[in-house]
Amino acid sequence: GNELIGQLLGHGEHPAPMFTSCCPGWINLVEKHFPEFIPNVSTAKSPQEMLASTVKTYFAQKINVDPKDIYLVSVMPCTAKKDEIVRPQQFYNELQMIDAVITTRELAKLIKNHKINFLDLPDEEYDAPLGLSTGAAAIFGV
Repeated sequence: GNELIGQLLGHGEHPAPMFTSCCPGWINLVEKHFPEFIPNVSTAKSPQEMLASTVKTYFAQKINVDPKDIYLVSVMPCTAKKDEIVRPQQFYNELQMIDAVITTRELAKLIKNHKINFLDLPDEEYDAPLGLSTGAAAIFGV
């Protein structure tokens, strides 16, 4: 949001129009077939990348765990997200932010193969590892 507002106010570094960067399939298409539009792509990380960075930095520090001891798996609807996690931008100090991606279809197959019936599972309390709100939506205009 801030990047687009800066662009609209004439403070942005990228030419208009600005394109989303949250879809790795789209990014691959631009890089391979339309490289002249690379400067138009937002520098924002995808939502899974943002969450992973938060988990392996802020949250790891908050719970006093070495980020190397956190194995982060994303459940995503698109197989292109599997490719996204091995891009160089996904590493911080040689630490891979997202360790694995499974698709929603793969998750459904795992649930079926292990005969997990959600109606038979006991109720549990909601856990709020970061509290009720971080305020980030107000800062970034989400």
